[in-house]
Amino acid sequence: MLKHPAFHIDLTTCTGCKTCMIACKDKNDLPVGVKWRRVTEYTGGHWVSRADGTVTQDVFAYYLSVGCNHCEDPICVRNCPTTAMHKDESGIVLVDATKCIGCRYCEWACPYHAPQFDPALGMMTKCNFCIDYLREGKAPACVAACPTRSLTCGEAEDLQKQWGDSVTVAPLPDPAITRPNLFVTPGRTAQPAGSSAGRVANPEEV
Repeated sequence: MLKHPAFHIDLTTCTGCKTCMIACKDKNDLPVGVKWRRVTEYTGGHWVSRADGTVTQDVFAYYLSVGCNHCEDPICVRNCPTTAMHKDESGIVLVDATKCIGCRYCEWACPYHAPQFDPALGMMTKCNFCIDYLREGKAPACVAACPTRSLTCGEAEDLQKQWGDSVTVAPLPDPAITRPNLFVTPGRTAQPAGSSAGRVANPEEV
């Protein structure tokens, strides 16, 4: 089992197919409306007519697969009044069902919207890094299902050595807020965090 697991997403190869999202819902038997992993489509740019009659453009679009990033300083844990939201010895953020009262403070605090309220259970649920698979030496369902291998995971230290410090792109929040264990390889058209050059094209899905 990984000692300190982290995710890596390569935006140069992600096609936005949402196979990771489907695999997560299937593996965890998640109800409609509960999405532990979501794929955001971020788009922007314009077509501009020039005086000579030609048209130029700076249109861009890219996809970003995000679940819980099992942050170094998880704001969900800090805001949980019952300690139901907690980190285990590997840094994986988990929900203790015996303590969760469904207050949703963690959901409101998390800038990645990782904790998800399950109305049927009356409590919070979230990505647990497929900890059962990790204990068996297998990859999380989302990682195993990715057809382009854009989504991978590994030891946080190894990923940092390979990809450098965590890079954030729009529409992700500032990583300083929670210090996520997420490493991003930006694509050619990726916009910096905080950019207003684009918009989320599929808000109903994320």
